[in-house]
Amino acid sequence: MVSSSESAISPAPRSNENRSTTPGSAGFKAYISSSWAEHTSELPPAREQAPFAAARRARISATHPGMRLIVPAGRLKQRSNDTDYPFRAHSAFAHLTGWGSDSEPGAVLVFEPTESGHDATLYFRERAGRDSDEFYANPDIGEFWIGPRPSIAQVAADLGIQVRGIADLAVVLEAVDSETLVVREADPVFTEEVDEARLRFAADKVLTTNASDSPFSLEINGEHEPDAHFARDLSELRLVKDSYEIAQMRLAVAATERGFGDVIRDLPRSSSHLRGERLVEGVFNTRARSDGNAVGYDTIAASGAHACILHWTRNDGPVTPGDMILLDAGVEVDSYYTADITRTLPVDGTFTPVQRQVYDAVREAADAAFAVAVPGAVFRDVHAAAMAVIARRTAEWGMLPVTAEEALLPDNGHHRRYMVHGTSHHLGLDVHDCAQARRDMYMDGVIEPGMVFTIEPGLYFQPDDLTVPAEFRGIGVRIEDDILITADGPENLSAGIPRTSADVEAWIAHLTA
Repeated sequence: MVSSSESAISPAPRSNENRSTTPGSAGFKAYISSSWAEHTSELPPAREQAPFAAARRARISATHPGMRLIVPAGRLKQRSNDTDYPFRAHSAFAHLTGWGSDSEPGAVLVFEPTESGHDATLYFRERAGRDSDEFYANPDIGEFWIGPRPSIAQVAADLGIQVRGIADLAVVLEAVDSETLVVREADPVFTEEVDEARLRFAADKVLTTNASDSPFSLEINGEHEPDAHFARDLSELRLVKDSYEIAQMRLAVAATERGFGDVIRDLPRSSSHLRGERLVEGVFNTRARSDGNAVGYDTIAASGAHACILHWTRNDGPVTPGDMILLDAGVEVDSYYTADITRTLPVDGTFTPVQRQVYDAVREAADAAFAVAVPGAVFRDVHAAAMAVIARRTAEWGMLPVTAEEALLPDNGHHRRYMVHGTSHHLGLDVHDCAQARRDMYMDGVIEPGMVFTIEPGLYFQPDDLTVPAEFRGIGVRIEDDILITADGPENLSAGIPRTSADVEAWIAHLTA
């Protein structure tokens, strides 16, 4: 009988016995396992990010002395029946290993405590030999189904880390104690195994010691506070990017810029289609797949009043000349670093006077936020600077029942009716990076060189909002840029994508001529 831990470590393939035609005869098995060329045994050089990942592992090791740390990559997630979503490893796993779009599902990184720190070992399911039926009959890992897979030695050389086969992970589970920490959300099935192992350890302690004095915890599932603190520490580890990460962010922004250009060139076609937003989405996603791994998040192609829906991803509406289209999109490169950029474009190439009025106000707010995003400032001040502009402009336009100064008071916020989201968020491996960091490290944190975050004010006048003049209703504008903090001040990584209303019009005219 296979134990539960074995099934969690190496799950059996989904059954398709009712429709399988794979031969099972001895003759077939003997023939398919013979006369194959040898797998290449050449070891690759360590990839560029390997030393950076090693430095990150050293930093997280130093903050958790004497504790076993487990960071799963995660596993395939079912889309329907026996088809899965494309695999993406958990961001903490990618950050600490340097494995990106070529990560193996089910892999697990373990920090085993030593007297001097930790020994880090990567466990993954090694490729099946040609003498195994997994080679041809397992659609999850078989080479006939998904292509060649690397060997243990090749992964070890590639990532510059100790690597073992997945079966050896059972020994880790046997050694789990109450102080073992795991990234819970990465692989819920494996986390359940860690929880059960911690319970077994705790139960053994109860039988041999006074439970009221025991230094262990019986908290499991979503209530295990030490695991939450571990996730927080891993999130905060990414607040300041190293030079490799910054270079990857530049690549992601450059690919995204090309994608925006593709969309503009295709506007004549998309604006003549009943579901033109889908064409816009498809054009950008083509660039993301050709120049990167994928999109970093679902593309928002919101034309007309859809631009007032902050996370409009259905993208099934028309792209109508005379309207604007809000495109919020980002390419994720193979290392998993993603851009996150928004431009609002007049579909026919020219803003109407009211559209330009709203657009220029949003750009003014973005520029005000950029001006205060300097080392030593507090992160929340970036949002405050943008909001001061939004309050002033909406008050000038007669939309507020109070003055701009009164709207900005903590107990008011009338201007936020037209921009309910925040102005900035950290960016990196996740589009909303470092999301589990403490508030005093994030919103109330001090801006430092190496941080990368967005600046993205907007104005959204819902089509049925009676507080705004009729000519404003149905207009939504957001301008979003990706900002790198340097010792000399903020650098707009996406400044190459036109931002002013005049430059946007010239850009569209040039690309659609």
